[in-house]
Amino acid sequence: MSELSDHLEDYLRLRRRLGFVLAGDGRVLAQFVEYLREQALTSITTQAAIEFARLPRGVDPVNWSHRLGAIRGFARYLATIDPSTEIPPSGVFPGQGKRPAPYLYTDAEIRAILHAASELHPVMRAATMHTLLGLLAVTGLRIGEALRLLRTDVDLRAGVLTVAGPKTGHPRLVPLHPSTVAQLQRYARRRDRRIPAPRRSEAFFVSATGAALTYSAVHTAFCQITTTVGLRTATVRPRIHDLRHAFSTGWLLDWYRSDADVAAMMPVLSTYLGHINPAGTFWYLSATPELMNLAAQRLHAHRTGEDPR
Repeated sequence: MSELSDHLEDYLRLRRRLGFVLAGDGRVLAQFVEYLREQALTSITTQAAIEFARLPRGVDPVNWSHRLGAIRGFARYLATIDPSTEIPPSGVFPGQGKRPAPYLYTDAEIRAILHAASELHPVMRAATMHTLLGLLAVTGLRIGEALRLLRTDVDLRAGVLTVAGPKTGHPRLVPLHPSTVAQLQRYARRRDRRIPAPRRSEAFFVSATGAALTYSAVHTAFCQITTTVGLRTATVRPRIHDLRHAFSTGWLLDWYRSDADVAAMMPVLSTYLGHINPAGTFWYLSATPELMNLAAQRLHAHRTGEDPR
């Protein structure tokens, strides 16, 4: 069994050198190797993989899918070394690979959200939510990335954020528009006036008490805000993460409108969003009617040699 453990270390080392963090997958795979040892198995079998994936009870089946997916990646690697390795199939559990349909906010809806955020109580909560949601809308940051920002990560003189990458493991620099910098400066001044120094957190975004802001608090406020402005109904449930989808699709639209070279610009967007390659960025792009129309016009122009404009 030590041989399987050695192979796992080699696999994780290789993937991490390629830029993947694999924090969760690493823990799951270490547990799986131990599970195989307890079962007196010296190689991966589909039955053992599925049984192990289903060990957590009372969880969403997508959790089982993620666990089995981690094993599948390791099994593919191991099969090149040990031909007896069985690669567990995909689609075993419900919900695997489903992409929730994103809610693509319009500019008017984002303005309404920010206005409603500024009306929250108490005042510090309003200031934090208004600034946080505005930052997500204009940068496409993940909510977790924004909440992990420390004061030292926000360089308001240079207009740059240093964002820790939850997937790549490497920080990236995110340049900001001057108007965004100005809003962050206003928030920082208000935050420091209202939160006495002894109570100040190192986090950039804080709660009304001065503690680091939590996701649960943001989610609660966001549900309240989107209900207030009429976006959230019994059947429509816009997510905070959808701001990232809207940001990405918005840039694609702008490139098509300005007749830019979309293929050449995609790596730029991928880098800004913190993706390892453009393939990850395509997850965030949605086929809106205008986008499909612009793409069709460009395809027609390419085939006929006509000017799409």
